Amino acid sequence: MDKAQDAYDGRRWHDMGGEAAGPVPQDDHDFALWEKRVDALMVICSSHGLFTVDGLRRVLEDMAPEAFETMSYYERWIAAINQNLIEAGTYTTAELAKRMSEVAARGTTYGEASDA
Repeated sequence: MDKAQDAYDGRRWHDMGGEAAGPVPQDDHDFALWEKRVDALMVICSSHGLFTVDGLRRVLEDMAPEAFETMSYYERWIAAINQNLIEAGTYTTAELAKRMSEVAARGTTYGEASDA
């Protein structure tokens, strides 16, 4: 057995339980509207049987280390929700891309969208 195998403790790279994390902020903060919507989307989709918490966690745990270094908590959640919805056959990546193009064409704000 080599040194890398000797050092393996059975945890995957994203499992940080028990490691020093520094101080935990104790102050309350409000979530951005899009973060609240991601949370609501997860609850709605799972309650309609489109995926389970286990399915969401599987996708989160399969993300590359870079995802945890560059994406926020809710950015990772929406990516996991999206992957689960694609796997459930709710929509295809082509349908999602088309819809995203339509939304992008509206502009960056709802105000700009209403002017179009």
